[in-house]
Amino acid sequence: MDIQIPDERRRALIAGVCTGDPHDFEVGMEELVNLTYSCGMEPVRKVTQHLPWTDRATCAGPGKVEEIRSLADAEEADLVIFNNHLSPAQISNLTKLLDVEVLDRTALILQIFAEHASTKEARAQVEYARLRYMLPRLAGLRRNLSRQGGGSGSLSNKGSGEMQIELDRRHIERRMTVLRRELKKIALNRETQRRRRMRNRIPLVSLVGYTNAGKSTLMNALIDYCSKDSPAQIRLEENDRHVFVKDMVFATLDTAVRRIEPEGETPFLLSDTVGFINDLPTFLVEAFHSTLEEVLLADLILEIVDASDPEHAMQMEVTSRTLQEMGAGGIPRIIVMNKADLTGDRAGHPASDRIRISARNGDGVGDLIRMIEEKLSGDTVQVTVLLPYDKLSVSDMLRRRAVILREEYVPEGLRLDVRMNLGMLNSCRDYIV
Repeated sequence: MDIQIPDERRRALIAGVCTGDPHDFEVGMEELVNLTYSCGMEPVRKVTQHLPWTDRATCAGPGKVEEIRSLADAEEADLVIFNNHLSPAQISNLTKLLDVEVLDRTALILQIFAEHASTKEARAQVEYARLRYMLPRLAGLRRNLSRQGGGSGSLSNKGSGEMQIELDRRHIERRMTVLRRELKKIALNRETQRRRRMRNRIPLVSLVGYTNAGKSTLMNALIDYCSKDSPAQIRLEENDRHVFVKDMVFATLDTAVRRIEPEGETPFLLSDTVGFINDLPTFLVEAFHSTLEEVLLADLILEIVDASDPEHAMQMEVTSRTLQEMGAGGIPRIIVMNKADLTGDRAGHPASDRIRISARNGDGVGDLIRMIEEKLSGDTVQVTVLLPYDKLSVSDMLRRRAVILREEYVPEGLRLDVRMNLGMLNSCRDYIV
């Protein structure tokens, strides 16, 4: 398969060995092409092979490896990217045989994460994951250093290549120790923030879904919807509260949390986390554990689905499986079928726990807000409180954390009809009438 490309970007030959379902394999290869583009490289050709199992030494068979080498030379490819997960030995062997840089799917995802991470926490998480991936593969990375000595014994008895590998290993292990300490501190700070939010009893809604399904676009749409009556406020939100959006896999890795205050409805916190993808390495999920904990603490999950993608059923399965593995399978969920503007489906009209919207156009967002309110109101109660004039400071807390349905100044003080979370009752029980 030839692909026309400009010359200024790194040229990548895409390779893959299918040992299972051919359809799933082709879907994975197309995902790899998109991942390659997301990494700033250009795929020039795809090479595939169907085998009962992968070759233990080189993944692909000897004849296919020679074909890949010839094609890489002909296309002047800078690197070869395999859709399979390669062992350290396979990477080392392929690098020698192909005489170009070799990456597997995991390494490519790690490289994308490294380029897209912007906060200190995300950069530390990605660096730790990359070092963990590199540690058993140092021999392949150091392929150009010859071994002049060898054998067991002290470092002084080893050849220059083996000495360099040992030095690299020690450096990586030291750096991983430093990163573990940094991530532990960051996790403690995040836990402090979570405790503060839990004390405030503000419901938490988490956006999850396959990468590039439109989570960040929906977050911005919800922010705009809840401030749509104030153009000045919208401009403020766009400058200060909107999250980064780009039509690209893993465009955002950093967790964003925004307070959403629908008019006349219960305010809630909305969190956006890293997207999922099929075959996401387990250790990468572990590296983002503290970030993904936002999902575990959620009162409600919005699962965003790109309804325009022909493979959206598979993507929903991946998301559901990932949530189960994380321990979030029992959290109430709304399935948000996004990109209705591309499918021609009518937005809105929620049915059960599912709704169609267009986050880009804002169609159906109002109906989604009402669905969220219905889900969250299961743990709320409506009460009337009477605050004496010397206790009006309590009203500030109620305005931040509850919904004021009606207020009236009477001789005895301020009378409020309030809808609040059950956990807030104790904070104002003395004033309930």
